[in-house]
Amino acid sequence: MDNNRNIADGLADSASTCASQTGDDRMKSRDAVIIRTSVIGIAANVLLAAFKAFVGLASSSIAIVMDAVNNISDAASSVITIVGTKLAGKEADKKHPYGYGRIEYLSAMIISLLVLYAGITAFTESVRKIVSPDVPDYSALTLVIVAVAVAVKLLLGRYVRSVGEKVRSDSLINSGKDATLDSVISASTLVAAIIYLTLGVSLEAWLGAVIAAVIVKSGVEMLKDTISQLLGERADAELVRSIKATVSAHPEIYGAYDLVLHNYGPDAFQGSLHVEVPDTISADELDRLIREVTLEVYQKHNVILTAVGVYSINTKNQKAAEVREKVRGIVLPMEYILQMHGFYLDEAEKSMRFDLVVSFDAPDRRGVFGKACDAVREAFPAYRVQANMDADFSEI
Repeated sequence: MDNNRNIADGLADSASTCASQTGDDRMKSRDAVIIRTSVIGIAANVLLAAFKAFVGLASSSIAIVMDAVNNISDAASSVITIVGTKLAGKEADKKHPYGYGRIEYLSAMIISLLVLYAGITAFTESVRKIVSPDVPDYSALTLVIVAVAVAVKLLLGRYVRSVGEKVRSDSLINSGKDATLDSVISASTLVAAIIYLTLGVSLEAWLGAVIAAVIVKSGVEMLKDTISQLLGERADAELVRSIKATVSAHPEIYGAYDLVLHNYGPDAFQGSLHVEVPDTISADELDRLIREVTLEVYQKHNVILTAVGVYSINTKNQKAAEVREKVRGIVLPMEYILQMHGFYLDEAEKSMRFDLVVSFDAPDRRGVFGKACDAVREAFPAYRVQANMDADFSEI
């Protein structure tokens, strides 16, 4: 409905009328948390990099030097996270009416590329050291600093990742994963140092190569995840269930279907759905209902519904309920048919209309849909069957 688009625009432009804490307030609070966490990460990584670089150069340890370089890349990642968060928080404008939230995905991609670059560089340097090895010279101070670095990076990784998951920041989550990986890397350099001191066997260059390979693998996985998000992933199942439950809680609504959510940045969703309502509801009652639903979904879930479509339900034709159940009994047992909704029987025109949700897992979705329609037509030859093949974009 066009009127519902106006409602959605009003929600986006003047959210202060919708809830005690507006969407803008939530985003500002979220941005502040991300920036504060990133600053902590920068400070910790710069200090660790300085100590590791000093120890690595003093002890001729390529593994520790590579670990220091990795800390510098982590600090750079935090800087990118801050810049990305600031840019993503820009107000929507004429050129970008949906805002700049997706910049956060780009910053997460840049972080992934930095991790990948650091891994490739470290691997190249490690191979060079395998060909022309240096003899390391460890001291008690070296072991102490590396041990402290392990503990710091482990705590930092857990903290950054937990904050990232809480505020749904992919950049922070990637940084947290990388920091946790760094703690494992630092622990491995500590083990290598102990092996050298006890057995006299230097594993420095080989360990550096293994560390680099792990970093490369981590960078590839981060990049893959970020690209997937940019392409558009299905919405979180719990969010979908919550929105449908909120909508269906209205007594005039028999069911909520076809929820489609478009992501314009973390926690920045706009979407549409269909609702089933009695065929006796008036236009003004329907207008009031849609306004209430749109407002409530925004207040509870921070999702702007730009469109609410309507399916009418037979309430004046007793036979319709019987026919609907018979049709359900025909189509729902079929493999890959997930749902039937929007059923309406028109006795005057001798027609029935409904939507069938066909799973994306079906090898031939149109074939499954056609088979279901043929089965219904065979069971009700006196009726014209008007069916639409639908998809559940959340597949829950």
